[in-house]
Amino acid sequence: MSSSSPEHDNLPAELRDESRGTRLHKAMADAGIGSRRACEQLIAERRVTVNGHLIKSMPVWVDPAVDRIEVDHAPVARQRKTQRKLYLMVFKPRRVICTNRDELGRKRVIDLVPHPERLFCVGRLDAESTGFVLLTNDGELAQHLTHPSFEVPKTYRVAVKGRVEGEHIERLRRGMTLADRAGQTQRTNADLIKIIKRDLDRTVMEITLSEGRNREIRRMMARLGFDVKRLERIAIGPVQLKGIAPGHWRELTKVEIAQLRKKR
Repeated sequence: MSSSSPEHDNLPAELRDESRGTRLHKAMADAGIGSRRACEQLIAERRVTVNGHLIKSMPVWVDPAVDRIEVDHAPVARQRKTQRKLYLMVFKPRRVICTNRDELGRKRVIDLVPHPERLFCVGRLDAESTGFVLLTNDGELAQHLTHPSFEVPKTYRVAVKGRVEGEHIERLRRGMTLADRAGQTQRTNADLIKIIKRDLDRTVMEITLSEGRNREIRRMMARLGFDVKRLERIAIGPVQLKGIAPGHWRELTKVEIAQLRKKR
């Protein structure tokens, strides 16, 4: 049995029992709520209950076949053994957001896909960026694609105002320290940079990153004094955005799914 924290004192003993086998955030991801990291965030925001008990911290273990899990007072459907895993490539247009929950009523990526299954975005693009967004109900694959330890590369086509020179490219490769919304600083760098077109007042290039922090490329280019005019994700790992127009989607092929699952 796992040791408990003061915030766990109001929970029944079985929810602290490691022998039950499934951590709460994994059970939520398996049910299609989101990636494990996204589910951890929901728990941290105190939006999750199990059998009526508000979960204030982790770890918590559950039996998905028995326990009643709710997010924002809505029950989480127990995952069916025969549930088909879905993997959809969506070409996100501008001003469409990647979150499943938006109080402002903005258009979401999931609104582009009239599908009965509960799906979630793997990795986000900001509202002004376009390109490849993966929708799935496979929490395990989402964990593989988004966790920094797996270093799955994402490639972007980026157009900036101004002429990007060799010194700027070298700075991007060496890396720089950026602060996140919480004020925490982290080192970030581009794995690969390829100039596609360059003139006096505009540069188009492809940038590959192994991480995908919030607005990372925009912030890196701003540090160098460049304004990003267009940013489009064109690949996740070896799977390239192709075969669909903006605002449309298709299912990934078996080969593409296998490529995403492959460890580096």
